[in-house]
Amino acid sequence: MRGVLVKMESRKLMFKNILVLLLSLTCLFDLESALATEAPPNIVLIFADDLGYGDLGCYGATKVKTSNIDRLAEEGRRFTDAHSASAVCTPSRYALLTGCYPRKFTSL
Repeated sequence: MRGVLVKMESRKLMFKNILVLLLSLTCLFDLESALATEAPPNIVLIFADDLGYGDLGCYGATKVKTSNIDRLAEEGRRFTDAHSASAVCTPSRYALLTGCYPRKFTSL
């Protein structure tokens, strides 16, 4: 009778060890795939007051030199169609930070 109990205990122990090994391998593969993913892109948002479409060198301006912004535009993406929630700075900044139209929000 004691031999049967020892065999059962050793089988349970072996099953637990196999289970721990499988879980460890699963975690290892999940960790490897998580490390292999690409880093998210860096996003630079330049929100400037009174800056028109033709005021930057990358869009054809010649009066003011904007070499750093031109370099950013050359190395990244340029967007040629933009809209603002307002023509002045406070409401347009409010819209950027909250995601709401400035006139549609009512404070409590």
